[in-house]
Amino acid sequence: MPSAAQIKVFIVDDSALVRQVLTACLESHPGIEVIGQAADPLFALEKMHRQWPDVLVLDVEMPRMDGITFLRKIMAERPTPAIICSTLTEAGAAVTLDALAAGAVGVFTKARLGLRESLQQMSGDLIRQIEIAARSQPRAMPRKAVETAPVAPAKSERAPAVHLTTTDRVVALGTSTGGTQALEVVLRQLPVDCPGIVIVQHMPEKFTAAFAQRLDSVCAIEVREARHMDRVRPGLALVAPGGRHMQLKRSGAQYFVEVLDGPPVNRHRPSVDVLFRSVARHAGHNALGVIMTGMGDDGARGLLSMREAGARTVAQDEASCVVFGMPKEALRLGAAQGTESLQGIPRLIEQYGRG
Repeated sequence: MPSAAQIKVFIVDDSALVRQVLTACLESHPGIEVIGQAADPLFALEKMHRQWPDVLVLDVEMPRMDGITFLRKIMAERPTPAIICSTLTEAGAAVTLDALAAGAVGVFTKARLGLRESLQQMSGDLIRQIEIAARSQPRAMPRKAVETAPVAPAKSERAPAVHLTTTDRVVALGTSTGGTQALEVVLRQLPVDCPGIVIVQHMPEKFTAAFAQRLDSVCAIEVREARHMDRVRPGLALVAPGGRHMQLKRSGAQYFVEVLDGPPVNRHRPSVDVLFRSVARHAGHNALGVIMTGMGDDGARGLLSMREAGARTVAQDEASCVVFGMPKEALRLGAAQGTESLQGIPRLIEQYGRG
């Protein structure tokens, strides 16, 4: 008899092999119960209405209704934590980012070859993501944020970088689960003369470049995946590459980033702590640190280092977080001077840039 504390999971994937292997892997965990599976979203909806799951594991490329359309329907009618199964390809990354923007809280990557073996090897990661998802509060993209966000000008209309004034201020953002949506809400509302921004978003390797490109297409500021020795300047947001750490450094009056290999910190690479500690060391009181939605404690101690170095520090408030883990830990440590709603963070950054 399943325990009431078990996480109820529903799998939607058009591959019978994937459904079979995932079900076997998940049911080996005593805290998870697979309550159903379906080959496409329309069959899934019929079954889910009889018993609604705590977490949905969803493929994106399926017949009759694609996973993105299905996810948007679910998020509009009955928001449910969803983990997207995706292949590590350029096309897979782009589709997965659409799913994250639609409200998915996690990504589970699968190989095209050796599928059974790869799924079995990565089942521990999927189980961890399901446990995180079960504690999340998924939200569709706030309609108001999308409607009021500035329309990004064409690239040719943007102020050239050489015309932007040099600034010694820098903003550091750290986020994880729910962060892809949250960052879009924040960055879309920033003007081209905002301070230079450095970002760590926990995300698998090969996804961050597509994520940055997606943000760049909808933002007035320039957004791109960071390269080693990139200069931090106004109107530019640099996203740490998946699978590598990013640190802030300073040379004279200019900031730049180092992108480097190294072991995971707090189970993550890139790590928010690695970025925040480097910002504390090299920017000190000239920095603003914002820790946002995410599970765990990565970034909390780094934010404390920033505060101790004289930086202004803020945590996203619980009401607007998908997962109030990282911000909660930062507040517990006294690392954050206060909280701010997701809608208030862009205004905070703009005010900070104006001094």
